[in-house]
Amino acid sequence: MTFSRFFHVVEEGGGGERQRERLLAAASETQELFVLENMTATEANNRKGDDIGIEIPDTAHQVSTDSWFQVAFVLTTGINSAYVLGYSGTVMVPLGWIGGVVGLIIATAISLYANSLVAKLHEFGGRRHIRYRDLAGFIYGRKAYHLTWGLQYVNLFMINCGYIILAGSALKAVYVLFRDDHVIKLPHCIAIVGLICAVFAIGIPHLSALGTWLAVSTILSLIYIVVAIVLSARDGVKAPPRDYEIQGSSLNKLFTITGAAANLVFAFNTGMLPEIQATVRQPVVKNMMKALYFQFTAGVLPMYAVTFIGYWAYGSSTSTYLLNSVNGPIWVKALANVSAILQSVIALHIFASPTYEYMDTKFGIKGNPLALKNLTFRIVARGGYVAVSTLVSALLPFLGDFMSLTGAVSTFPLTFILANHMYYKAMNNKLSPLQKIWHWFNVVFFSLMSVAAAIAAVRLIAVDSKNFHVFADM
Repeated sequence: MTFSRFFHVVEEGGGGERQRERLLAAASETQELFVLENMTATEANNRKGDDIGIEIPDTAHQVSTDSWFQVAFVLTTGINSAYVLGYSGTVMVPLGWIGGVVGLIIATAISLYANSLVAKLHEFGGRRHIRYRDLAGFIYGRKAYHLTWGLQYVNLFMINCGYIILAGSALKAVYVLFRDDHVIKLPHCIAIVGLICAVFAIGIPHLSALGTWLAVSTILSLIYIVVAIVLSARDGVKAPPRDYEIQGSSLNKLFTITGAAANLVFAFNTGMLPEIQATVRQPVVKNMMKALYFQFTAGVLPMYAVTFIGYWAYGSSTSTYLLNSVNGPIWVKALANVSAILQSVIALHIFASPTYEYMDTKFGIKGNPLALKNLTFRIVARGGYVAVSTLVSALLPFLGDFMSLTGAVSTFPLTFILANHMYYKAMNNKLSPLQKIWHWFNVVFFSLMSVAAAIAAVRLIAVDSKNFHVFADM
């Protein structure tokens, strides 16, 4: 029945009082649907936000503009960032051959599974959840919204500190190759890298604007990965038999193995999947799953290669930054280190983008990125964020410890605990009893792993803090 015909019937009193009541009830429902269907994204978000006592704003950044292939390269940039140069020392050395190989394979599988759960909830409840905290708030309420935002902020902040430490270590390695006079120390290199990261953050307004930079990042990744593999393999062929035993006392082994487990999950997970998924075109879930399959198949192969070959070449003496262990022409090692520096700058921007999006949305930074107001805001806000990250990185430049603590306190909860419980909560009526038990098992198991890994990471930091002073030149 059309609206005009409906109002004619009601006005004329046709069909009797009971029919008119039925028509009025139907009109109320129809009007509600019409309002819901024609609300703007901001109004719909705020409507749901009212239900949980918070305002969920629209975003100042772009949504639904990128192909699944571009999103796949965003994910792959993270997984093959300069962090891969540390996995031989931070994963394989504490776990050994069996634990390291099996652990990486299992971590790959469970990370793909957990990320797919979050990806499938992106359009849960009839709307898109473009932020991790929006999804958690939609499912649980106000407290979960703020708790998730806190966990994610800590996770991304620590990841970014790790990138600055990595890039600073690479810059120092370049300096040492040409002048080993100890005039420029690691804190100086970290400060220089922080300045480069700030300039890049000011120049790239949002995640979708990376565009060509993702291709540059891929080329840079291939340079340092290929150099590390070739030089490690050459050293391994020439070297005498290596020691692959896990070092330390039984108690030390327990803590290092637990910390390495946190490094395993850290290697594969972003902690910002909804924010990345927000940039992909429709159909959102289907395209995101394509990107995830690419990430966890072709995307992991370079990381596997450099991790295993690096450990094979140097055994238990492998450095936590593989390029410090390799031997070869100075110019080749310098090229690899410079590539690691520049790639870390790009990768840091990816992991800082949720923070940048929050600040831009909060203060209404839209339109021309080069407008004086927008440019000034980015200089102050993003420059300040990178400055704080740089200061923390220079204070505590313990890369392996950062990876362990980040995996323990935020990556475990965000990627495994929360993902499984959100999916259980959202799909409760559609899950079989066995599936419900499976999700609860994951929640409990990863909660215990998170606590154990956090204790191990704090112990590692305490030990390193005794061996090194603040602003240490490592």
